[in-house]
Amino acid sequence: MAEKKKPFNPVFCENRKARHDYAVLETVECGIVLRGTEVKSVRCGGTSLSGAYAAVLGGELWLVGADIAAYSFGNRFNHDPKSMRKLLVHAREVRELRMKSEAKGLTLVPLKLYLKGGRVKVSVGVCRGKAQHDKRESLKLKAMRRDEERREV
Repeated sequence: MAEKKKPFNPVFCENRKARHDYAVLETVECGIVLRGTEVKSVRCGGTSLSGAYAAVLGGELWLVGADIAAYSFGNRFNHDPKSMRKLLVHAREVRELRMKSEAKGLTLVPLKLYLKGGRVKVSVGVCRGKAQHDKRESLKLKAMRRDEERREV
């Protein structure tokens, strides 16, 4: 019996601070419009999602504040590292995300940048900000789970 191969889906960049600062209510997978040097830079690991967010502007979804470093072997046609990048989702999803992001206390935060089927994708979360006591509580729970796992082994 032949073993099934798992698809190769590497995660290029993950916004770990977002999981700490926000409670993720829902996630949406989006495509992203990138130029050639941007794709090469992403594959080399030159990305950062810290401080980035998604916004609905003019009926389209945009990724704002993400840093994709200039490609080291690029030439004068290299890209701008801090430019806004268009996210690709259906029009119905854009309308839903706009309504959710306009709701009080909700924001759109990019969670991770990864490869799926040869294309770069972005996972965007509809998030609600955590209060300081919620952050402390989640850290306590994480520490308790880690201690339990140590005792079991």
